[in-house]
Amino acid sequence: MTHGALFLAVFLACVVEAVEATTIVLAAGTARSWRSAASGLVVALAVLAGVIAILGPAVSALPLRGLRLVVGALLLVFGLQWLRKAILRASGLKAVHDERQIFADGVETARAAPRSPGSAGGFVTDWYAFTLAFKGVLLEGLEVVFIVLTFGTNDHDVGLAVIAAIAAVVVVACIGLAVRVPLARVPENSMKFVVGIMLTAFGTFWGVEGAGGSWPGHDVSVAVVIAGVAVLGLLLVAVLRRTGAREAEPAAELSMAGPR
Repeated sequence: MTHGALFLAVFLACVVEAVEATTIVLAAGTARSWRSAASGLVVALAVLAGVIAILGPAVSALPLRGLRLVVGALLLVFGLQWLRKAILRASGLKAVHDERQIFADGVETARAAPRSPGSAGGFVTDWYAFTLAFKGVLLEGLEVVFIVLTFGTNDHDVGLAVIAAIAAVVVVACIGLAVRVPLARVPENSMKFVVGIMLTAFGTFWGVEGAGGSWPGHDVSVAVVIAGVAVLGLLLVAVLRRTGAREAEPAAELSMAGPR
């Protein structure tokens, strides 16, 4: 894989996770307590740093062929899951992922939760806000760690993967702090479609290599696999849109006819 492809794949995938984590932190801070939300964010980052320190050397020590087989399978699971949802949303068969609505729901839920006393030292003034931010950042952060370690280790360039992840997190965090509203203008659904394609393609590519197979042209074949998955995804969107339209026509005719 080229350095540009590695950076782009990690950056886009991490942007998606960072948007979701930032939305959760903003909801906790807006509805409850900014200090507690920030505390949850800091503690979650500290836990993630520990996870990276433990998992980093362990992943690097694994045999490359076995690693590619495992990583390929995992990426296929994640990629196909993301791609399936993106195809359903693009075809209109599933509700579009709305960060603005998620933010509003999160704020409403947070405000309705009972208030709890904070810590004596003032580090946490609201445990609900702390827990909400901590859980959101930790869960999304673990996915970022997984993306960085798998992509970086497989391509022998963890440093570039880390830079791409940091760039994605910094960009999303700066936008979130600047506007303090959900990042609804980020085309997350389109981005998830692209990321789903890339994860599925890389999972297929590495899975075949891990199983002992080989690709013509070696790393150049990744571009062909990505193009093939993208075409297949777009074809599925077109077919599902047409199928949905055909199913909607009889229902519309019945509703227009009304009772006789």
